[in-house]
Amino acid sequence: MKYSLLVIWLFVLVSLQSCKESNSEIIFHKSHEPSRANTPFSDAVETEDLLFLTGQIGKNHSTGKLAEGGIKTETKQVIENIKAVLEHHKLSLDNVVKCTVILKDINDFKDFNSVYTTYFKKKPARTTFAASGLAGGASIEIDVIAAK
Repeated sequence: MKYSLLVIWLFVLVSLQSCKESNSEIIFHKSHEPSRANTPFSDAVETEDLLFLTGQIGKNHSTGKLAEGGIKTETKQVIENIKAVLEHHKLSLDNVVKCTVILKDINDFKDFNSVYTTYFKKKPARTTFAASGLAGGASIEIDVIAAK
């Protein structure tokens, strides 16, 4: 009986220490893009193991305009925007473990997917759905979670 209580007590102590050590800081990163300096959200939120990127649309941050040419061009710009944020945090598309894709029109799925598959070779988990309207008049928005 005493041995069992001792084992339980040691287990509790180890668990408490483990919880204490895993209480990592959460870092809210401002954008590295000057044009996005005053947005009401973080460009990325970092935990001990993960980086959560805010949704990206197909806006060229240099010109401030949506990429022209349709869903394929917008998709390419979205992913290039994601790559830029990841690279700023010393990560790449290979670190992406989850993508959430929002299309303005679900009929664009095939064309979107034809571009997407050229970038994401490791095939992260993905959710794709359509919404009636996206910010900035975009046709697509993607947010990702990357493992550090």
